[in-house]
Amino acid sequence: MTINCKGQLIDLSQPKVMGILNVTPDSFFDGNQDIKDSDIVAKAQNMLHDGADFIDVGGYSTRPNANFVSEEEELERVIRAVKLLTKHFPELIISVDTFRSHVAEQAILHGASIINDISAGLLDNNMLFVAAKYQVPYIMMHMKGTPQTMTQHTDYQDIIKEMMYYFSERVAVARSVGINDIILDVGFGFAKTIPQNFEILNQLEHFSWLELPLLVGVSRKSMIYKTLNITPQEALNGTTVLHTIAIQKGASILRVHDVKEAVQSIKLINSLKS
Repeated sequence: MTINCKGQLIDLSQPKVMGILNVTPDSFFDGNQDIKDSDIVAKAQNMLHDGADFIDVGGYSTRPNANFVSEEEELERVIRAVKLLTKHFPELIISVDTFRSHVAEQAILHGASIINDISAGLLDNNMLFVAAKYQVPYIMMHMKGTPQTMTQHTDYQDIIKEMMYYFSERVAVARSVGINDIILDVGFGFAKTIPQNFEILNQLEHFSWLELPLLVGVSRKSMIYKTLNITPQEALNGTTVLHTIAIQKGASILRVHDVKEAVQSIKLINSLKS
């Protein structure tokens, strides 16, 4: 499987690593009230040094019960970061983490080349058209509700089957408007309880039925730190364990806070397979 980023074909037959760069003051793990330009550049430099294939820029925290952020504020945060990254790392493949089509479009015009949408186009009807217009890879996530309400939407009769229906419908809509490169994100922690998260991870290989690349984002999430009764800051070891399982079950991209450890996991599993 390949995706086209800025005319470059990225082979996802070997798992890749997407580093998380939050430019928000209220991220559950790495929020920062005073993010300087030098901090953004230094963090990106460190992730690239550690082996990141992509960097995902987000200006709106989507943790459960996150504060609402206006489009203007999100746009200012995201474009500032994208401009800095494009200036200092012109070959970098930047993903923009947003569910707003205007933010996504402006980020693309300033150098981003992947859209990462937690809502699969359901929170902004124009999002799919933006992805199709610029022919950028589109990451669609499974979620119900919004970041503010998703914890109230965890009732499922059969969570795997319902997610399959969801993705089948959203992929069909994305294809109908002309999106070529689609990546699926099962949305760990989004409208799901901790037991449901583990059920999805346990059955992750079933999503290969859709024959699309699969992104996994479990890095330092509550399914790890609440299960282990620790803090997000202490959850690196647990994250690495789940990353290893996810790769073995077919993950194509790991979206992570800790790039070096994720890259090491992939290298070890590749050695095991060979």
